[in-house]
Amino acid sequence: MTTAVAGSLVACGGGGSGSSSSDTTSSGTSVGPVSGFGSVYVNGTRFDTNGSVNSDDGIERETQLEKGMILKVRGRWGDDGRGEADRLDYDDSVRGLLQSASWDDLEGIGSLQVAGQNIRIDDQTVFKGATPETLASAGADTYRVRVSAWRLEDGSFRASFVGARLAGDDFDDQNEVEIEGEITDLDTQLQTFRINGIEVNYQSAEFDDDLDRDDLANGLIVEVEGHIEGGVLIAEEIDDEDDLFDDDDDVEIAGAISGDYDESARQFRLNGITVQVNSGTEFDDGLRESDLGDGLLVKVEGDFRNGVLVAEEIEPRDGDAELEGVIESRDDNELTVSGVRVVLTGNTLIEDDDDDDDDDRISMRIQDIESLRTGDFIEVEGIQRSSDGGYLEAIKIEREDDDDDQFEMEGRVTAVTSDSVTVLGLTLLQGDEDISEIRVGNQVEVEYFLNSGGDYVIEEIEQDD
Repeated sequence: MTTAVAGSLVACGGGGSGSSSSDTTSSGTSVGPVSGFGSVYVNGTRFDTNGSVNSDDGIERETQLEKGMILKVRGRWGDDGRGEADRLDYDDSVRGLLQSASWDDLEGIGSLQVAGQNIRIDDQTVFKGATPETLASAGADTYRVRVSAWRLEDGSFRASFVGARLAGDDFDDQNEVEIEGEITDLDTQLQTFRINGIEVNYQSAEFDDDLDRDDLANGLIVEVEGHIEGGVLIAEEIDDEDDLFDDDDDVEIAGAISGDYDESARQFRLNGITVQVNSGTEFDDGLRESDLGDGLLVKVEGDFRNGVLVAEEIEPRDGDAELEGVIESRDDNELTVSGVRVVLTGNTLIEDDDDDDDDDRISMRIQDIESLRTGDFIEVEGIQRSSDGGYLEAIKIEREDDDDDQFEMEGRVTAVTSDSVTVLGLTLLQGDEDISEIRVGNQVEVEYFLNSGGDYVIEEIEQDD
């Protein structure tokens, strides 16, 4: 790899405070999924760390983290993509035996049921230990899973990370469970309540230092650990949800919007936080205020004031384009994939279907990039950019074993002529397809190939509804 990549993407160094950003502009908290290591990448910033992690879920070191886990980083960061972490916090959202799973490979969406909790999975979910197809075909109680997710308005979750292990005798307690959510149907006499439909018995539970038994109330968000007996979660420990931010924090947070956007108040909820939009809020990458809605994945930067995150900048983190093809060339932080220019950023998550589940969890970012070799067949999900000739900014790259002469893309049409269509900055010849109904701005799915003359030709094109 060239020096440009080392400088712009990885800025290699193992950790500690000696190599922090010299252009620090923010101090506070950054919350988002891990996209790489060396030391740790969150929200596009490479944070130097001391290697330790604060967690009640058995994760004590940075080497135990996985890509996709939602991490809370307290520290400082700059516009140069470098930062220094004072503290890392991680907490599972849901943990327990898998009850059921579904997966639609064509649509790239599915769901998990764990301890009665409904968990949405999609193409941006990172899986470790089992693929979504494997989980969907497995029987009940075959796998134990840990889930790092964003909680949605209806109590369900959108998973960023799913780790799976076959259930077996190596687990101390087959029924160990963790869930989080809002207390309903509190009965202080029977010492029971419900979270998302599952009954919790807290008679023998221990409470966190800043939460007393008498503090329980309907509407309170809590985390419960315990085991299930007869369909009831017997609570062993109950904590209230930790505050994500302190007042006057500079904040970066990525997550899924929970509930509808309140147009009159110009507010929405994100990871339990109220986000305030005002006249100074900047919407990036084509996102509009009218697009804000339940389940949309966004990144918000702003100031935390009196319990409200005042948004300075909001950008989408849900991809709007996809590409399947072969790496033709690699140059600095860019790939050419079946004719399409693909740009990598600090937010790009690089996965590998050939992952052998080894324990090397702290490989440098540059090793991730070097794993992408000319001739590899990959899948890319990202955001379509129209500037600089048009390109695909990668959110997630997954290397596949497949090798096919036929390529696929999904994106927005930016130009049409009598015999060609341009998508993701690539001009495709019509071939035998009728393109008379295709218009600029249409979202299309295209299967295409490279002909002997070096042109990319449409095999099949279909407009999305």
